[in-house]
Amino acid sequence: MKTKQFAVIGIGRFGESLIYELRRMNHDVLAIDTNEDRIEDNVNIATHIVQADSTDEKILRALDIQSFHTVIVAIGGDLQASILTVITLQELGVQRIIAKAQNAMHGKVLEKMGIKTVIYPERDMAIRLARSLISSNIIEQIELSSEFGITEFRATKYFAERSLAQLQLPNKFKVTILAVKSGDNITVNPSAKHTIHEGDILVVFGSNDFIENLSELNDE
Repeated sequence: MKTKQFAVIGIGRFGESLIYELRRMNHDVLAIDTNEDRIEDNVNIATHIVQADSTDEKILRALDIQSFHTVIVAIGGDLQASILTVITLQELGVQRIIAKAQNAMHGKVLEKMGIKTVIYPERDMAIRLARSLISSNIIEQIELSSEFGITEFRATKYFAERSLAQLQLPNKFKVTILAVKSGDNITVNPSAKHTIHEGDILVVFGSNDFIENLSELNDE
């Protein structure tokens, strides 16, 4: 995997976890925060770490922030700093900005500013947990937007020994089967003749509402 350069602005719990995971995947990470204690706690994790005001255009320009593949604004409770940082990044010509939103109103402001990827870590985790509690067979769920997502779940007896053609999931539930894992074997883009066995793991893409209905069916 080609090494990419990321900048994470704001080293709270979310920002720190993000830095750790990106570094674990061998990517370069510049971390920026105003808090000296957070800087000291993460000095050995990030590739580079700077104590600085992210709303200061001169500082960000000196850090060559516009050259980074992606800049993630993960600032915590200071909404003004978050918004001003985004504006500064936009003025500097940063191509890809991802911003963490504290609440729905903050998210709307970021979207109005042209931020295409706005994330709500706590809300998204709560949604994933709620859905996994509703259906015990859901293994993993990724919400791509408010309308669409990708879900990985374990097939029960309803699916057992039936082909995808017989199940007619695209017609009944408006979902696309991306892959099927049976034991150690993974079939990507399986054909209509592919037979599902109890315990197989299905990876599907589609409307979140339809996926939820499919998950409920899987519990029967």
